[in-house]
Amino acid sequence: MAARTDKTTDPTLRAQLLLARRGQSYFSRKLNELSDAAMDDASTLSGWDRRHVIAHVGLNARALTRLTEWAASGVETPMYDTPDQRLEEIDFAATLPTQALRNLSDHAAIHLNVEWRDLEPEQWSNLVRTAQGRTVPASETVWMRTREVWIHAVDLANGASFDDFPAEFVDAVIADVLAAWGRRREGEGLPAFRLDPIDREATSGDGPVVLRGRAAQLAAWASGRPWVGVVTADGSPVPVAPRWF
Repeated sequence: MAARTDKTTDPTLRAQLLLARRGQSYFSRKLNELSDAAMDDASTLSGWDRRHVIAHVGLNARALTRLTEWAASGVETPMYDTPDQRLEEIDFAATLPTQALRNLSDHAAIHLNVEWRDLEPEQWSNLVRTAQGRTVPASETVWMRTREVWIHAVDLANGASFDDFPAEFVDAVIADVLAAWGRRREGEGLPAFRLDPIDREATSGDGPVVLRGRAAQLAAWASGRPWVGVVTADGSPVPVAPRWF
């Protein structure tokens, strides 16, 4: 029997799916390197231990599966029923027995991957609604998952690094963060940044606050993660990055 493959033939979408799956493999590898006892240790995220990060990533896959099923069936299945459901589920899942938490991470990722694989080509453009209330095509779920698995691998505090990330993902993170800041700039009074990677030819953004460094570390700074080697063009202290979402 021939292996089942993605129904979409769109080359851009297939490349995006590959990047998401590579990120899942990376996250799973960093998780599998952790002993059961180490899962109780702190993550890089304030207020969350590693269990919370693992629970969040697994439950995120379930939430995105609901959006993918919405796109396939036309029946509205939101990511969460209530605004509080996400954090309540994370807090509960973080208390699961260790093997159950590992199984949640693995099984939820597999289920999402199956739903993506079986989505008809025309269904990828069907509109769904994110937890933030944005209406987006189902294809957006791929990027939503991609950033979760790659970046939260770093949050496990187990040796994962932005320096390990594919260049196309690093560049996409920078573009996504700058776009998010741009949408909120007027309402929140955010400064305008220009990020000037020393290992890329092109800069990102056009603001008066200029930061320089390797692209991976600029992405780490922009996403609110630990970074090294980022400096300002005028020698002033590097500011704290505004929130991404």
